[in-house]
Amino acid sequence: MSHTDPTAPVLRLADVTRVHGKGAAEVHALRGVELSVRPGEFVAVMGPSGSGKSTLLTLAGGLDAPSEGEVLVEGVALGGLSRRRLADLRRRSIGYVFQDYNLIPALTAAENISLPRELDGVPGRKARREALAALEELGILELADRFPDDMSGGQQQRVAIARALIGERRLVLADEPTGALDSATGESVLAVLRARCDAGAAAMMVTHEAAHASWADRVVHLRDGAIASESRGHRGSARTGGTAPQAAHFTGVAGHEPGEVIR
Repeated sequence: MSHTDPTAPVLRLADVTRVHGKGAAEVHALRGVELSVRPGEFVAVMGPSGSGKSTLLTLAGGLDAPSEGEVLVEGVALGGLSRRRLADLRRRSIGYVFQDYNLIPALTAAENISLPRELDGVPGRKARREALAALEELGILELADRFPDDMSGGQQQRVAIARALIGERRLVLADEPTGALDSATGESVLAVLRARCDAGAAAMMVTHEAAHASWADRVVHLRDGAIASESRGHRGSARTGGTAPQAAHFTGVAGHEPGEVIR
């Protein structure tokens, strides 16, 4: 992304198609998707199972490559990068929340979170301080020295979210980030994601829950691998002069009720 143009997209998918298999086994997971996410924008992706939501997220995060089209993060085409440069860009610019958490069993929560920063050359003590701050932001500071096997699924999910948010991540990608959480904790996590966008990051979240999508500025609806329609979350209505309450900076307060998705 150009540093002289703060409105340029953090993420752009340009006519992206992803095909799995060949011949009779060929499956079009995505078909000609055009999508941009700008600084400060929170985009929710919805659709039925098999519509291409997770494929869209993996392509956006550089974990897979499109069959056709181009994915750009901060103006850099991912397809043109070497494996090493792609790994560096993912580690520094992209925070990814996986459905299965992907925590390293032999590392504590704080060590899992601080690892990407240490790989970028941040001194260990500073990286740990940042990790503890991320844990505190998610309300789980007490898990700092606990190993993944000693945590519940919901606790592991929040540690994975903290790992995605550490450092100056310009793009946060989240695949069902509230799936293992109770409703109150899920709301507090969404508030943290919303606050990151309000502070200038871009985020894209896959969700099945309309109430969760209402935290977003924009809701993209996928069907059969293509964008079927778009609508605005309550936050998006607030930013464009609608009747929803004005978006605010949140600090993880549980129980906030965001409105419903406008269809």
